[in-house]
Formats: sequence, structure tokens, C-alpha cells
Amino acid sequence: MPGPKPKYAVQLAENEIAELRQLIKARKTPQGQALRARIVLAAHEHPEWTNQEIARQAGCTDRTVRTWRQRWATQQPLEDLPRSGRPRRFSPEVRAQATAVACSLPQEKGQPFRRWSLAEIVSYLVHLGLVVQIATSTVCRWFAAAKLKPWRYHSWQHIRDPKAFLERACPVLWLYERAKALLQEGIWVVSGDEKTSIQARQMEDAPQSAAAGYPVHVCSRYRRQGALQLFAGLSVADGLKYGQVMARKRFVDFQSFVLHTIVPEAVRRGVHTVKLILDNSTTHAPKQLQRWLDEQACAAGWPMAIEVVWLPTHASWLNQIEIWFSVLQRKVLQPNHFNTLEELTTTIMDFIQYENQHSTPIQWTYTVEQLTLKLGTN
Repeated sequence: MPGPKPKYAVQLAENEIAELRQLIKARKTPQGQALRARIVLAAHEHPEWTNQEIARQAGCTDRTVRTWRQRWATQQPLEDLPRSGRPRRFSPEVRAQATAVACSLPQEKGQPFRRWSLAEIVSYLVHLGLVVQIATSTVCRWFAAAKLKPWRYHSWQHIRDPKAFLERACPVLWLYERAKALLQEGIWVVSGDEKTSIQARQMEDAPQSAAAGYPVHVCSRYRRQGALQLFAGLSVADGLKYGQVMARKRFVDFQSFVLHTIVPEAVRRGVHTVKLILDNSTTHAPKQLQRWLDEQACAAGWPMAIEVVWLPTHASWLNQIEIWFSVLQRKVLQPNHFNTLEELTTTIMDFIQYENQHSTPIQWTYTVEQLTLKLGTN
């Protein structure tokens, strides 16, 4: 046949032939790799063929055939060689400086704002003379690789006294872990707190329901109709909620909640002890609450004792009722459209009744062991 004789002969072993044929048949083999396998296999099975004939049979150019005959004869790879890509426009030092800026506070660099944005970081790099111009998308790509988001923030605080924190937190976690078993023994664990300043806002126009391509529409103009306080308790063992709406948030209002909500429910359940988990807010009067409860139990002849379990200071995340307050906020109080305080009260109480129809306990997984390990104490 016409054409020059191939310079690189291809001779395959039986295992190589089997591997190449498997590559050609496999559905997940990249098409480029399958083409190269057909070229090498044809060069082995038909040593008398020229590169042009193999190219016609494989459906490519003879230049491609020459390239992969030579590559197989010298290196035997079917994959693409590493490519250098476009030369870097910015040195590693510029990228390191951008990362250093993102990991610093703006005021440390003499800037008048509190959080960095991509545009401000780019402007600061230009101000330093490190670059003449750089796209925010480039900086964004660098930060994505480094998992940096200096424009975001979240609040946090140190535990100043780990030992004192553990002394109060461990009993609470222990009660959460054993709430169901304790209820069977006649000990009812209740997480209590109040959600304050729940406003009733009467919008000038009522919310409009969602439609195809449109979310719920809410009017931004409203008239304030007042605010209420919700005193609530959560039964840790079974997830039942109890609430009482008040106009104010005084100790006397909290006393009313205990007398008219917690005590009757404890009597109905037939328990002999109530473990009431509370924070240290002034509404709960930490210095006199337990004494008042003991006096009331003695004077009224309660069939149960109410023992207060105090949370550590600044530890609302340990109070399970706060989780339900978040549910209430998202499902009932947003968007906030209530014509009167009475409507707001009725809506909250109806939601509590609705929640109790299919209540489930909160799946609390944080244990005493995890907290002890985190604080590094024995």
C-alpha cells in the first residue's frame, strides 16, 4: 500500500491486548482514551498498515496515529500528559497577602468598616501596590480554596470558669439524658423560660399568598398594636409544650405561670418531683424562687416538690425551650401580621395546642462526657 512505513512498531502481550479491548468496550472509558486504544490495537494487529490507513479506520488524522504510536512505543501511556496551563498572572506572594488581609480585622489595617468584602480587599491590595488590577472573582476563587469568608461572622464567648460551668451544666445534661426514665419514676423534667416583647404588628395590607414564580408578599408598612410576653415550659421527656401569655415579665407573672400551668399539669401527671430548668434572669428571682416554691408547697399542700435546676450564666444554648422558641418564631411570628393583641394571644395558644397533637421530644445528643472533654477537665 502507498505511504511511508511506520517508524514505531507496536507489539503487544496478551494481557495488554485484553486490557486495550476492555477499554474500548467499557462504557465509562473516555472517548479520547478509547480512540488511542483502537489506534494501538490496530497497529499491533496490522503491522503492514500505514499510519494513513489506521487513521481512516480509527476516524482520526495520521498525525494523531503517529503521536500515539510513538507514545506507546516509548512510554506506553494512554492518558494526556500534564499540561502547564496559562502562566500565573499573580505571584504566590500576592495570594498570601490577600489571605493575610482576609485573616485580619479591617480596623487593624486602618479601615473604617467592621467586615471585609471582596471589593474592599481588592481595593486594599491595589492601595498597597501589590497589584495594579485584580478581579474580585480571582480573589473569590482563592478564598474558596482556603475556605475563607471574612464577610461573615457569628457570635461566641469563652467559658471563663470551666469548673463552675460544669457544676451547673452537668446536672442539666444528666436530666436531659434520663428524662424519660425519670418520668416513669415520678420525676418530671421541665425546661422553662419566657419569650419577651412579642410584638403585634398590623400591616397596612394583609400578606398575599404565594403564586407561580412569586413568594408570599408582605407589606413593609405596619402599625404597632403592643407587645406580649410568653412564659413557656417544655416537657423534656415527651415534648409537650405549656404556655401562658402575659402583658409584663415580672417575677409575679412568672409565679402565676408556675401556679396556674406547671403545678396543675404536675398534679395531673401524678409526679412527686418537678425538676424545673431555668436561667438566671431577674424574672425568675434566683435568690428567692426556691424559697417561695417551698413555702407555696407547704402552704397549699402540693403533692409534689418543685426543685429549680439553674443553668450556667450565658448558657441559653443548654435550655431546650429555646429550640422551640425558634420554631415558634419561624412558623408563627414571621411574617408578623396581627390586628390586635388578642389575635396574637389566640394564635400562639392555638399553635401550642397544634404542636401538642403530634409532639415529639427533642433529640438532644450533647452529653456530659462531650462537655467535659471540650473543657479539658476531669
